[in-house]
Amino acid sequence: MTSISKGAARRLANAARALSEDDPAIFVVAVGSYVGLPITEEKLQSLSVEDMNKILSGDDGDLPENYNKALVKSALCYLWGEQDSLQPLPDIEAEPVAMQGKPSLQVAIASNNAQLLDGHFGSCLRFLIYRVSKEGAYLAAIRDIAATAEAADRNEARADLIKDCQLLYVQSIGGPAAAKVVRAGVHPIKFPTPEEAHTALAKLQQNLDNPPPWLARVLGAESSVSQRFSGENVE
Repeated sequence: MTSISKGAARRLANAARALSEDDPAIFVVAVGSYVGLPITEEKLQSLSVEDMNKILSGDDGDLPENYNKALVKSALCYLWGEQDSLQPLPDIEAEPVAMQGKPSLQVAIASNNAQLLDGHFGSCLRFLIYRVSKEGAYLAAIRDIAATAEAADRNEARADLIKDCQLLYVQSIGGPAAAKVVRAGVHPIKFPTPEEAHTALAKLQQNLDNPPPWLARVLGAESSVSQRFSGENVE
């Protein structure tokens, strides 16, 4: 069957099971009508709670009597591929002694697996938040995107989730979404080929002493950080 990929079929079956659907085929047809054929993992990853409500409402526009918001969110986790991940979440790391009291940048990395930089902005499962300086880098937080599922504008909600970061490392991001990220004060950088987060961050560290123009502009937006990196004292 060419109208649905094998991975998408697995996600749909698991989502239908989570919703306790009596006839999973009806659910698959409803999803296909909503997202369009072929049904792919990327299309499923773009669905929100609002989208699911429309799918479940059917032609009459009424949600089923057994509607359960918690089950819908669980089904979305399957549709997004969160249950496909074979690698566990990484552990939050303590700040290295060498970095304590030193200026640092905060970098959000779009990720689906462990500490991989392998996520698309609009469909990644989480943002890994790293603190980075010349002295080192460490994983300071993990931000799940589930909180943005019910937002009227999911891209804006995702941008808001990382607005305290200076950089966003992402496998891909569309123009409108990138504009919202920039408006949030974050500079997006594409990495078309997935790689380990620490590998990408090591390249950033090497550029902190003599930053290229784009990074100098980012550091300039954070004046105290920029001046400290350039060796100037700031009170």
